[in-house]
Amino acid sequence: MATKYVYINDTFITEDKAALLITDLAIQRGYGIFDFFKTIGGKPIFLEDHLDRFYHSAHKMHLNIAYSREELKSILAELMEKNDLPDSGIRITLTGGYSTDGYLLPDKQNLIITQQHFLMDLELNTRGIRLLTYDYQRQLARMKTIDYAMAIWLQPFIKENNADDVLYHHNGQVKEVPRANFFIVSEQGEVITAKGDVLPGVTRKNLLSLENHELKITEREFTLEELQNAREAFITSTTKHILPVLQIDGRPVGDGKAGKISEQLLALLVEKVKRN
Repeated sequence: MATKYVYINDTFITEDKAALLITDLAIQRGYGIFDFFKTIGGKPIFLEDHLDRFYHSAHKMHLNIAYSREELKSILAELMEKNDLPDSGIRITLTGGYSTDGYLLPDKQNLIITQQHFLMDLELNTRGIRLLTYDYQRQLARMKTIDYAMAIWLQPFIKENNADDVLYHHNGQVKEVPRANFFIVSEQGEVITAKGDVLPGVTRKNLLSLENHELKITEREFTLEELQNAREAFITSTTKHILPVLQIDGRPVGDGKAGKISEQLLALLVEKVKRN
C-alpha cells in the first residue's frame, strides 16, 4: 500500500508519523472544528462551499486559521498530488491548539489535513435507513465542531432498537441527524428541511438551490406531527448525497420504500455534482 501523506501546520508528513501533543484542546476538552469534502476523478466537489463553512466555523469558535483561502487551496492541491487518490474524502481539522492549563484558548491553533480513499456511489440507495427520534439540541449547532459526544453515547441505544441512527428534535421541532441534514416530503408534496439551530450542510445548501424542477423546496421549522404524516423522508450529506429514510421509531415512512421525489432530487443533485 502506498504511503499516504497528511498535512500538519507547515509540514507534509507520512501518516504513520503524524502526531499532536496531549496539551491540545481537542484532546483536553474536545474543542475544535472540521470540514470534509470529497473528490471525484481528482476534482474537489463543492470546495468553495466547504471552505466558506470552514472559515465561518473558525470565526464563530474564536479559532485562527493561519492561511489565506488561496494558500489553503494550494496546500490541498499539493496533498492531492502527493497522495494520488482521485476518488477520496479530505478532512480539514482545526484544533483548539496547545493550552497552558487545558482550558485557556491559545492564539495559535493546529491545522490537520488528511485524505482517504472514498468511492462515491451516485445511485439511489433504495435500502435506505431506519431512524429513532431523540430529544436533544446540539450546542453550537451552526458550527461544524468535532463534538459528537451525544451521537457516540447513543450508539448502544441505536443498536438495541435495531436502527441505524438518531433524529434529533427539541421542543417539538424536528432538527437533524448527527452527521446529516434531514428532509421530509409533506402530504402536499412540499419538500421541507429544518431551519434555525441545525448545521448548514453543503449538500443541503446545493439541494435548496437546485434549478430546473417544479418542486417546492422549503427551509422552515416543522413538527413531529408533520413528520408522522410525511410521504417521504431522506437525509443529505457529503458522503451520502441523498439517502432515503424508510422507517422512524419502528413506523414506515409513507409506504416504507424509497420515494420518487427523493429519486428525482438525487438525479438533479448528481447532475449538479458532475457539472461542478
